Amino acid sequence: MFYREAGDFKTSYVDDSQTFPIRVDRYGYYALLAVAFGVLPFLVNDYWVNAVLLPFLIYAIAAIGLNILVGYCGQVSLGTGGFMAVGAYACYKLMTGFPEINIFFHVILSGGITAAVCVLFGLPSLRIKGFYLAVATLAAQFFLVWLFNRVGWFYNYSASGQINAPERTVFGIAVTGAQNPPWAAYLFCLVFTVGCALIARNLTRGMAGRKWMAIRDMDIAAEIIGVNPLKAKLTAFAVSGFFVGIAGALFFSVYLGAIEVGEAFGINKSFLVLFMVIIGGLGSIFGSFAGAAFLVLLPVFLKNVLVGGLGWPTDLAAHLEFMIVGALILIFLIAEPHGLAQLWRVTKEKLRLWPFPH
Repeated sequence: MFYREAGDFKTSYVDDSQTFPIRVDRYGYYALLAVAFGVLPFLVNDYWVNAVLLPFLIYAIAAIGLNILVGYCGQVSLGTGGFMAVGAYACYKLMTGFPEINIFFHVILSGGITAAVCVLFGLPSLRIKGFYLAVATLAAQFFLVWLFNRVGWFYNYSASGQINAPERTVFGIAVTGAQNPPWAAYLFCLVFTVGCALIARNLTRGMAGRKWMAIRDMDIAAEIIGVNPLKAKLTAFAVSGFFVGIAGALFFSVYLGAIEVGEAFGINKSFLVLFMVIIGGLGSIFGSFAGAAFLVLLPVFLKNVLVGGLGWPTDLAAHLEFMIVGALILIFLIAEPHGLAQLWRVTKEKLRLWPFPH
């Protein structure tokens, strides 16, 4: 009644292997994209864009990148904040060094530069794994933050050490700087989020994704059947770094506009994106969106309901947020390791069998 596949048959392999082979899913995603591109830009105000939509879209890209590395390839990383900083500073140097090039290409190039840096720090994964790899990526986090703080060339020798995004336009409309309209910044980030999600979805369903999952499940067996661990792991680091770099570039240029690396991309940022992946679901593109939405909406909900509605102190609501996130991480790791994505899959299965769910 609610979710049926009866009569939804395929007559070719191409139809059966499309991204959303079930008609209900396909039409649902088309409708969601139509609303996101055609309706929300006319309804959103400055608060909704800056408090909810922009953080959700940018963190979703970062979560997709980390999920490819951790969820699909099984390579633990605690350096997401540092790699986002690489994307941010690469975008800043490109914007100030090549002002005649469109900001769209600056963001893409920032992702490419971050991919190269991520591959460099991913080389230890060829010899170490698990806890030791996590420590190696954690060292990359602290090293990159120290580098951007200490080397003046990265922030153009500014006396404050802060970098500011100059105003840039797309089709004559400002998307960075103080004068950019909220809907333009939202649409600019939405294009990148949808593009990254489609690329990640197709990569994880193709040969590259199967190699990553073979390495994740048992790297020795994967090597025996012909998977090159060097190529598989480094491509996972490269693709992950590309998405994380795009997220860092957008976080700096479109969302914040001005940053200091220690405050914007510290170790807390790495843990935040990792928690999004854990709560949303490892090895799931939808889980990356679900985790990002949950951890972006939770503080907004607590602030509006507890602080604004019930008059609670702000610090108490912040402490409650930490308690809720910590408890959910423990619950998901113990009871449902695949996170919110698995709960959604179970719900769909029950809707398929309704009114006789097993």
